[in-house]
Amino acid sequence: MERIVNEQEVLRLRELVSEAEHIVVTCHTNPDGDAIGSMTAVIQVMERLGRKAVGIAPDRWPDNLQWLPGMDKLLNYSKQKEEADALLKEADLVFMMDHGSLSRMKDLGDAVGQSPARKVMIDHHLDPDHECCDLVVSEPSLCAACEVLYRLMVDMGWAEGLTFDEATSIYTGMMTDTGGFTFASNRPEVFLIVSRLLETGIDKDRIYRNVFYTASPDRYRLMGYLLYVKMELIRDLNASIMSLTNEERRQFKIRNGETDGYVNLPLQIERMRLSIFLREDTERKGVIRVSLRSVDDFPCNKMSEEFFNGGGHKNASGGTIYGTMDEAIELVHTAIHKYAPLLKG
Repeated sequence: MERIVNEQEVLRLRELVSEAEHIVVTCHTNPDGDAIGSMTAVIQVMERLGRKAVGIAPDRWPDNLQWLPGMDKLLNYSKQKEEADALLKEADLVFMMDHGSLSRMKDLGDAVGQSPARKVMIDHHLDPDHECCDLVVSEPSLCAACEVLYRLMVDMGWAEGLTFDEATSIYTGMMTDTGGFTFASNRPEVFLIVSRLLETGIDKDRIYRNVFYTASPDRYRLMGYLLYVKMELIRDLNASIMSLTNEERRQFKIRNGETDGYVNLPLQIERMRLSIFLREDTERKGVIRVSLRSVDDFPCNKMSEEFFNGGGHKNASGGTIYGTMDEAIELVHTAIHKYAPLLKG
């Protein structure tokens, strides 16, 4: 595998880590498997190197990731702000995982920006903000922040001591950000890394079940409801829309994270090119979370940037709409019709 950092960057990162006594690891808002996996992996690597490290997520993470090793070292900024702010004030070094700017952390981003700590970004999204960090390691061609992290560990010499728990977290991030290795994962290097992770003894089948197949009966009842009642097919444009309100979430007794993967379901329909899933934020009124998935060459990241205050990857992106669900659905229709030429192709 080719190096992703040069010798000067290696020396700079070694210096930053060696001088740090208190390390904080952060991620983007509404964290997913790659965000949480990369956070917990960095925490474990830093502890292996003899450093103290804790993680701070901007808000709640999915329940189906709670089993990951190192989760006891994570704080939820929206619920533990005072404790998290104190940690940031005494931090020497902050690792920003799986996002390219402070704004992707919402309120936590303001606190990180005000922290005197040095900052290192490890990411795989387009157009990272180099001004906010002392060192940026961003590779948009890689499938996940966890792949970037592993490649960085190799270049730093840290991968030689890779542990079972570190490998578990890294594999989880790569698996979830590729939809179980069904997109953004055609490069041979992806599976070379997977083979090296497997050498630590991790059980990839168990990890898959823990993330995707450990669900309550309510998850499947809601899935049927969304597909039968809520799914809107725009057949002439090969697109679909599903939406979920908090009232419906409560009706089906759905826990945080149990809607993961729903956005992929309509893509199993013949000729479908784009699936959009809208859901009301569980903690903030008037905030609609947007998940987009596409196949082939449809750029859902461009649509998300233009219409939904978001971004991501060509076939997997996210965003946020501020307003009511009806307003969000109307905006999605506008976006789909704007991209009609590409959807028909």
